[in-house]
Amino acid sequence: MSFTWPLALLLLLLVPLALLAYYAVQQRRPKYAARFTNLDLLANVVEATPGWRRHLPAALYLGALATLLLAVARPHTSIQVPKEEATVILVMDVSGSMNAEDVEPTRLAAAQDAANVLLDELPEGFRVSLVTFSTGVQTRVLPTADRDEVRAALERLQANGGTAMGDALDHALDITLIGDQPLDPVGGTPTPTPTPSPSREDEDTPFVVVLLSDGYNTAGTTDPLDAADEAVELQVPVFTIALGTEDGVAEVTDGQGRTRTVRVPPDEETLEEIADRTGARFFSAPSAEELESVYEDLGSRIGYDSEERDISYAFAGAGVLLVIAAGALSLLWFNRFP
Repeated sequence: MSFTWPLALLLLLLVPLALLAYYAVQQRRPKYAARFTNLDLLANVVEATPGWRRHLPAALYLGALATLLLAVARPHTSIQVPKEEATVILVMDVSGSMNAEDVEPTRLAAAQDAANVLLDELPEGFRVSLVTFSTGVQTRVLPTADRDEVRAALERLQANGGTAMGDALDHALDITLIGDQPLDPVGGTPTPTPTPSPSREDEDTPFVVVLLSDGYNTAGTTDPLDAADEAVELQVPVFTIALGTEDGVAEVTDGQGRTRTVRVPPDEETLEEIADRTGARFFSAPSAEELESVYEDLGSRIGYDSEERDISYAFAGAGVLLVIAAGALSLLWFNRFP
């Protein structure tokens, strides 16, 4: 919480001053009571001492004073406002290292399950696109509101080949320019497609890229950080997820057809830099449970915007209620107001 007029908070010094004044008045009460010399008669006149009830209205008045003074400073806070629509481009690594079993049952299976969690968390009005990459890049699903189509495409994924992370991110940015028109596959058989325009088809619909990778960029022609710079120009945030552990191993087939077991640690440094440059956030997911937690968090972040709201009215209303409560108790218990 922050304040429009923070200097007005100095007025809160009135609260301890009022408390001291109340204490001083209470200290003088025994002196006045002593003037009534017939104490036996006084005991018969007064049914019972008010005890703690005597101080409760005063405490409520002090609380009301503090709350109203806070309202003068115009407090405001950041709240989460649901987005009406957006397009999320899910970019998933399906290279051979995704067969590693350091994330149970495998990295790919964990990624598939977690992606379904993200689909559950996103608002219904959001469109989702699925792009996968290994040695080449493929658009599995163009932007759509049909979640079942995305889920079906996720189930069909298989892991093999290298890691063309830069090409994949560049390809995802092309989708933000073209929208739901078909794109040429990267590393596959080209098909006739329109040339991306220099600006988005619909500027009112924001795009968000979620990039999951478990290894270093080993294929393609685009450097991942160059693609990140392009995302900055297009104002597309790229949330990144590093899947797997430093000790993860996978069986890969080399150019001569021989199968070898190699270490396949994720490239956290590059993924974190991509997120930082594009104003998004980087996540490390060394386990299936943490990956699902990441996607749950992403769903809440992507589905909402932070908006500053003035809440001085709430403090003012609370202050008025405290004044009313204090006055009501004072009338009920002591037949006086205040």
